[in-house]
Amino acid sequence: MKSITDFPNLPLALLPTPICKLENLSRALGKQIYIKRDDLTGLGLGGNKVRKLEFLLADAKAKGADVVLTAGGPQSNHAALTAACAGKLGMESILVLKKRGVLSGGNLIVDGILGAQVRFVDTDSYDDVYAEMDRLMEALRAQGRTPYFIPVGGSVPVGCLGYVNCALEIAGQAEEMDVHFDAAVSAVGSGGTYAGLTLGAKLFLPGTRSVGIGVCDDPFEAIALELMQKTAALLEAEAPVTKDDIHIRYHTGPGYAQPSMEGCEAVRRLARTEGILADPVYTGKALAGFFRLLEEGYFDGEDTVLFLHTGGAGALFAVEMV
Repeated sequence: MKSITDFPNLPLALLPTPICKLENLSRALGKQIYIKRDDLTGLGLGGNKVRKLEFLLADAKAKGADVVLTAGGPQSNHAALTAACAGKLGMESILVLKKRGVLSGGNLIVDGILGAQVRFVDTDSYDDVYAEMDRLMEALRAQGRTPYFIPVGGSVPVGCLGYVNCALEIAGQAEEMDVHFDAAVSAVGSGGTYAGLTLGAKLFLPGTRSVGIGVCDDPFEAIALELMQKTAALLEAEAPVTKDDIHIRYHTGPGYAQPSMEGCEAVRRLARTEGILADPVYTGKALAGFFRLLEEGYFDGEDTVLFLHTGGAGALFAVEMV
């Protein structure tokens, strides 16, 4: 098997991010609950995408790219972090965003501060967004530029390496803390974070079940399995990847990038018991799904659980809490 260090990587994030025990929630919920603070990765407003971008932008640099294009919703944390990371590396960024959702405040302010070009496409389909990105890249090439394409969420095998690496980081921290995590829980919004973490757990965290909380209704079981298999192939990992490795439950609320009442209550609960802020449409929904699974007994027999905080604080200043 190849080592993660065999792949080009640019040190953009402040790593390792801390793992903290949620003492008050642990007492209230009858489990040993820890949180991995990937909201503290250092660039922009922080968040999980920086780990993916360390590998994706290393690939972009290796290919001579001078401008990076990516996609998302108008409040996309991935898009804002792409702009932050690209700027740090001397590359321009073009963010092609769906014109669906909150079109002011939050991460759109951050995008402007970071100097990103923002283009809106009035559609519900990423096929239309990607067609516009293709048109823009063709125009850029005609100008002698070298564009680099990153799909929504950076959820491709090269990006997934960031969360295989995160699992390796967690393994080292768990050993130092003398803790074994029976389960690790993460949000699933495009599939790459969950796929990388699940593959990484299989490789480096024996006995840790990776559980995803889908925040939209995409078929993530199939998406994650394909990403895991392709990432495992990149690594030449001998461990077989099957559908039995996938454990996904859903908390979508009214739809992607839209807050749910349960998600907003979970945000308030985390803030008021532990002083930690989460966004209401991504990490907050995953928290709500996690709390619900705890109440339903989904983690019975698993005493120690790690929740991955994926960031997204910008949405707190754009999306109305319900």
